[in-house]
Amino acid sequence: MLNTRKRVTPCCFSFHFIFTYSNLYDVINRYYLLSAYKYLIGGFGIADTVSKTVIAEFITLPIIFSGLIAAITWNLLTWWLGIPSSSSHTLIGGFAGAAIAKWASFSVIKVSVIVKIASFIFIAPLVGMLVAMILTIALQWSVKRANPHKANTWFKHFQLVSSALFSIGHGLNDSQKVMGIIAAALIATHIQHPEIGFGIESISDLPNWVAFSCFFAISLGTMSGGWKIVKTMGTRITKVTPFEGVVAETAGALTLYLTEFLKIPVSTTHTITGAIIGVGSVKRLSAVRWGVTRKLLVAWILTIPVSALIAALVYFTAGKLLYF
Repeated sequence: MLNTRKRVTPCCFSFHFIFTYSNLYDVINRYYLLSAYKYLIGGFGIADTVSKTVIAEFITLPIIFSGLIAAITWNLLTWWLGIPSSSSHTLIGGFAGAAIAKWASFSVIKVSVIVKIASFIFIAPLVGMLVAMILTIALQWSVKRANPHKANTWFKHFQLVSSALFSIGHGLNDSQKVMGIIAAALIATHIQHPEIGFGIESISDLPNWVAFSCFFAISLGTMSGGWKIVKTMGTRITKVTPFEGVVAETAGALTLYLTEFLKIPVSTTHTITGAIIGVGSVKRLSAVRWGVTRKLLVAWILTIPVSALIAALVYFTAGKLLYF
């Protein structure tokens, strides 16, 4: 078995710094990558799914405002506690919760869409874990005769590639969720205030500046903090060496690309957590700190309902004061 104990590297280091050498270069590349994705694949599938969480006729800007405030509140709270929560699910929960509060009915939301998204709280980590376990076994077999020191050096370099692949998957997936919320606001504006001329009819009409703005914001956010979460992901679940970092990031990237193809918004956090558990489990089950993973799972399950509740409270206290 490959010995890579000499240096432990949190595999999410590159995840939080995206591309270390040039953040602006990253933003521009992500913009053109997603533009290519949009025109080659045929639209922003994940953004479209998110925008349809609430039926278009029942969307108002105070609902979106309340949902966003709820999502920001939950994200900041979990960031402060060092819990890697899902921005995807807190956005969905906040959006739906504010709509239910406004109309006092569950009929204004698409329950089937929310159930599908919520199911991937469990499916995405499991897929990431299984892919990581398969990759770990395959790579261990392929380098079993290699010099441990040289192999460790190789994987340190390979981790730059795997982290880049994962960060692209992160950008393509997570930024589309915010695009979906913006798209919902623009569609609602078109339906309710067509005289303004600022709305859009469908996700296919989404302006390119929306994609660029989302990439720019997500890059600034991941560059500006989150070390408590980096510590949780890189050291508290299991110790991650360069070899295991390559495997986890590659498994996470493959899982994200699959869900993008299926147009299902998933949590990058959930995906990489499952992958890290997978590489740790191959070493031995006791290498994974299952107490930490249980706490993460509880936080993930609570994200949608708590975000919905916060959004309802925000709507009743502040959202109703706004009129659009």
